[in-house]
Order: sequence, then structure tokens, then C-alpha cells
Amino acid sequence: MGGGAQWAEQCTVFQDRFRVITPDLPGFSEKCHMTAPEHIEEYARSILKELSDSGVHHFHLVGHSMGGMIVQEMARLSPQSINRLILYGTGPVGVLPGRFEPISESKKRVAENGPLATGQRIAATWFMKGEQAKGYQLSADLAAKASLQAMQAGLSAMEKWSGTKALPHIKSPALVLWGDGDRTYPWSQPEQLWKNIPNASLAVIPGCAHAVHLEKPDLFNAVLLDFLENRG
Repeated sequence: MGGGAQWAEQCTVFQDRFRVITPDLPGFSEKCHMTAPEHIEEYARSILKELSDSGVHHFHLVGHSMGGMIVQEMARLSPQSINRLILYGTGPVGVLPGRFEPISESKKRVAENGPLATGQRIAATWFMKGEQAKGYQLSADLAAKASLQAMQAGLSAMEKWSGTKALPHIKSPALVLWGDGDRTYPWSQPEQLWKNIPNASLAVIPGCAHAVHLEKPDLFNAVLLDFLENRG
């Protein structure tokens, strides 16, 4: 339920070193007029096509939450394109044990309450301070742009997906980054990524929930820069 606008701080920090691209997914944020796919692979192919059409064929890749599932699919579909891979607040399966609520419950509640109320409710779970967090309103506003179809399609895509078999085949240097208060992806999820991806590093950010890049942006940015600029 996020969008490129959530990454404004990172765009400012990283733009002197990298060309930064923050695409929206079909059905969400500025692409809310589009029909959202119901398979993670379709999201991955849409982003790969968007990058290719822009002349971008090799890149570092950051994926957050459902975006982390999508970038795992991108790594499977186009491994030669990815220099370094950052899997942030995510895991290798779509059905998340220990999530703040089962995906089936989220689908039921979005149908009953609509995108606006659902976006506000779920966005609050991404922050240690809930609705009082600095980044909450931006996240809630972005979530509210999604249609009912997009929210249901995204949840269905997660529910159907597993990337566990592909983990040992990821060849890019990878960083698994996780906030220790994440209520969406409990430790068992990033732990599987860290232990099963060859050449994977781990960064655990204390005192953060699901939106580390909004809760502790300076620390988040420093960790990413260290990983991306370490050529060893």
C-alpha cells in the first residue's frame, strides 16, 4: 500500500551518488488508475519492463515489504541485472506466520471497511508510535490512494507466493535489513533470508517497526550506503 513518495528522504540523500528510481506498482499511488496484478511475478515483470524501457539494465535493488517479495522475483527472472540486493522488512513467503493479523482477515476487513479506513489502520502498525509517528500520515495517505481492487489483488498475490526455493540461487551480494519491532514480518522471516541466501549480510535496527526508513532515516541511510559502497 506504499508508493515512491515514501522514499523522498532517500532520494535526497542518495541522489549525489546514484541515479535513484522509485517506481509505483500498478494499482497503487500514482498508478492507482491501473489494474493491479494478482501474482507477484507480474509485478516483478512490470518493474523490469519499466526499467528496461528507461534504458536501465543493471542496478542495485531495494525491496520493502511486498516489494521485497517482488525484488526476489526480479532476482529470479533477471539475475544478471542486479548488482546488489537489499531485502528490507520482508521474507521469503507471502503467508506470514505471526503477522499482526492473517491475510484472510485483512482481505475481509478491506472489503467491509474500504481502502481509506484499511490504509489508516494498517499504516499505524508499521510504526512503533502508531498514528503518532512522524511518517504515519504520509503512509496512510498513500495507502488510501489504492483502490479496493488493488488492495485485494495485492493481498491475493502475497497469499499465493513463495520464494523459498529460489533463495540459494540468489548470486548478488545481499543485505537483509529488519526493524526489531516489526509486527508484519516477525524474525523468522528475515532469518530465513539471511540463512539461505549465499553471501547475505544482516542488519537489525533497534526500536523500529516495519517502516525503518521513516522512523530512523539517518541510520537506515547509513546502513544502505555502507553496504552499497563497500566493494569488498
